[in-house]
Amino acid sequence: MRADAARLNTTLDLGAATARIEVQCLLQHVLEVPRSYLLAHSELVLNATRQAAYDSLLQRRLQGEPVAHILGEREFFGLSFKVTPDTLIPRPETELLVELALQHMPPLQHPPSGRGRVRVLDLGTGSGAIALSIAQSRPDADVVAVDASEAALQVAAENARRLGIANIRFMHSDWFSGLAGQHFNLIVSNPPYIAADDAHLSQGDVRFEPITALASGADGLDDIRRIVAQAEDFLGHDAWLLLEHGYDQADKVRSILQQHGFAGVMSAKDIAGIERVSGGKRSK
Repeated sequence: MRADAARLNTTLDLGAATARIEVQCLLQHVLEVPRSYLLAHSELVLNATRQAAYDSLLQRRLQGEPVAHILGEREFFGLSFKVTPDTLIPRPETELLVELALQHMPPLQHPPSGRGRVRVLDLGTGSGAIALSIAQSRPDADVVAVDASEAALQVAAENARRLGIANIRFMHSDWFSGLAGQHFNLIVSNPPYIAADDAHLSQGDVRFEPITALASGADGLDDIRRIVAQAEDFLGHDAWLLLEHGYDQADKVRSILQQHGFAGVMSAKDIAGIERVSGGKRSK
């Protein structure tokens, strides 16, 4: 395992810790065991069949294919999500958006039914990771998750079925285009926010993800501008809009929110200390 981790690190420049975790993930998948089993059996020798299966997965990773695509799933907010090349791979830093969404929702309703239910909108849902994490944490919420990609919506709907989460509805919509007349207590989004000519688009895992979910104009902010400009028509009184963005975009996103009259404009830092999510509330 150490030698394979070293090969991954050398080939993909992952860092020693990340390479070791990725090798463990591949082994867990082949053996169908939890990580604790691997840690307790560090000298485990694979039989020929399992060795061949593991070698095949390792070669795919050495060629750059993301682990999430190789395994077909990724954990996010304590839940396991199916992922495909039609969706973004859920990332740990995006969990901050879910945490902030839960903090900015109205209090939990008891019982969670009737007219008091909270309405939440997730724009550009992809695999459904954000929307389903919110729906699972708040059974009193009615969550609407939209995406312009029918293929992504199919993945999200399958994740809802696999997780047994029913308080969610998926819709095909280009941002707000299919939502006329609807209003929400909270709108969240992890939209495309990378500049179209950014070199990172040709590096690492993002090479295998849909470009339409990653890039957004010359400065990466075209979709954020569009969302902010239209959001007021779909927000209830004092309802919040929360947006994930790039590591260096917080100032610009706050400015966009302020220009469109949002109140209480703020940014929050992820676990690495980077301002990763910004938002504001409808002021009128």
